[in-house]
Amino acid sequence: MAKQAADSAHVRRPLFPNVTVILGDPHLPDKTKIEHRFGATDFAAIARLKAALQEHTDYQFTYLDNHASLLSDLITNPPAFVFNLCDTGYKNEALHELHLPALLEMLEIPYSGAGPTCLGLCYDKALVRAVASAHGVPVPLETFVGAHTPVRNAAPVFPALIKPNCGDGSVGIDRDAVVYSVTEASAYLRRLRVGFPDRDVLIQEFLSGAEYSIGLIGNPGLGFIELPPLEVDYSELDSPLPRILPYESKSDPDSPYWTHIKYREARIDKHVRQRLIGNSLLLFQRLGCRDYARFDFRADATGDIKLLEINPNPAWCWDGKLNLMAGFAGYSYSEFLRLILAAVQTRVAALGLAESMVKSISAVDSTR
Repeated sequence: MAKQAADSAHVRRPLFPNVTVILGDPHLPDKTKIEHRFGATDFAAIARLKAALQEHTDYQFTYLDNHASLLSDLITNPPAFVFNLCDTGYKNEALHELHLPALLEMLEIPYSGAGPTCLGLCYDKALVRAVASAHGVPVPLETFVGAHTPVRNAAPVFPALIKPNCGDGSVGIDRDAVVYSVTEASAYLRRLRVGFPDRDVLIQEFLSGAEYSIGLIGNPGLGFIELPPLEVDYSELDSPLPRILPYESKSDPDSPYWTHIKYREARIDKHVRQRLIGNSLLLFQRLGCRDYARFDFRADATGDIKLLEINPNPAWCWDGKLNLMAGFAGYSYSEFLRLILAAVQTRVAALGLAESMVKSISAVDSTR
């Protein structure tokens, strides 16, 4: 039913047929990538994106990826609508991912995805955990270690996973991030202090069970497409390696974490699925996500499933988790991108209608 409803939406005339796609800047360094620069896989992903969008003949796409002139381009020649796929952050600074939406807000340019408040909040994993816990969503045991707190073991339980509190692409997480003793925990904390001296750190209960992702496309009050849940398949990973998705799983094509980890449609019963989707819908609205988002969960050793993190504006690439989930539902990559565009434009149209109604009511009131 969800696919039929989404397919019927495809025949509607786009509200904004002229779309400006904003991407990361391939000319600038990017600290989240191998050798701190765009590589062959990045350029291949961009080429696939453009080919997929080209299939939608009722849209016209232009692309902006030169961040040196991005601000002046947007100010002097504001687009009618922005498809914001700049998940690298402004000038490829991950901490500045919220800067571009903030600028688009000030210029009153409609755009896809989460706003600056949501992006800033969800970038702080400890805050997300606190919000989830307050709403009854199960979360792992966790200790927060401030950037300037003396390094000492504070693990809530062993084994533990140690990672930066703020970060994208699993930066700061490697195969030694899972620790089993005070000695290992202290050593990894010291490493993070050297590599990320100004970052707060989380020491988190290591969840060793099945790992799932929930994908949502849509908006509160306007309807959602609930994509089939994804499960991470670690079965081909060599046994000495911890079952996690470290930095190398997302950046190094030569790593076993890249070549030996697979993704499949989750094998979970309908009650577990609905609980995960329900928690995701709750957090989507509470944290101010828009248009699309991904929610990652993992079970502990006893099978209790807990929230790992929330990804507003998750990866748009063809091999990203969200597109894989769309594939489980029978959508092509091109159709997946169109679903997001349709969700955005439906939201913007509804917002415009609401604003028109408010103006009309105000006009009637002023004549009384």
